[in-house]
Amino acid sequence: MATSTLESKPSFDISQCHHTPFYCEENVYLLGKKLCKDGIAEADGSDLFVVFISNEKKQVPLWRQRASNRADGAVLWDYHVICVQRKKGGGSAPLVWDLDSSLSLPSPLATYVSETVRPSFSLFSEYQRFFRIVHAPIFLVGFASDRRHMKDSAGNWSAEPPTYDPIVAQDGTVHNLNEYMEIHLSDALKTVEADSVGAVFTEKLGVVIGENQLEEFFSQIS
Repeated sequence: MATSTLESKPSFDISQCHHTPFYCEENVYLLGKKLCKDGIAEADGSDLFVVFISNEKKQVPLWRQRASNRADGAVLWDYHVICVQRKKGGGSAPLVWDLDSSLSLPSPLATYVSETVRPSFSLFSEYQRFFRIVHAPIFLVGFASDRRHMKDSAGNWSAEPPTYDPIVAQDGTVHNLNEYMEIHLSDALKTVEADSVGAVFTEKLGVVIGENQLEEFFSQIS
């Protein structure tokens, strides 16, 4: 993933964020902790949601990505991870924190969907994107990665790992990234209703929705 200087609003110094190319899940994990620590999010992260984007083929097109060499910023990721902030009270629009995006940081969810997801763009069915939404307070204590997915069969790194130690879950689990990024059509909610939205606050692996349900889902979180 891209390492170029990222855009930011004056109130947020993005240069202070950890950003290791191709380790978006760890970047978002550390970003979530920073937003909580700096008072940009609730101290317990209750207004933050970690969102894994993938599908069964592990081929998800996204636009406005800094790693792209195309004018439209299109990239075909195997998966991608972002953070969505839904501030309490519902008085403001949901915001997207994507450290690999060329959009402003953060971006309104509606802008991100229109510019990056582009649901109106006609795609073959195998490229349809699905979104696993996990409440940050659950993710920040339960997520773990020993980075095994970034090694080939000979044990060589496909991309240089972060310099800090691998992330271990609070219960001692050393790797469960695969549980988050494995997303199947059968996992997705058929409709977004109050009960299904509520499940995101209790389920370790959150809930899975389709690409046309993202704005609707967050509109139902007060």
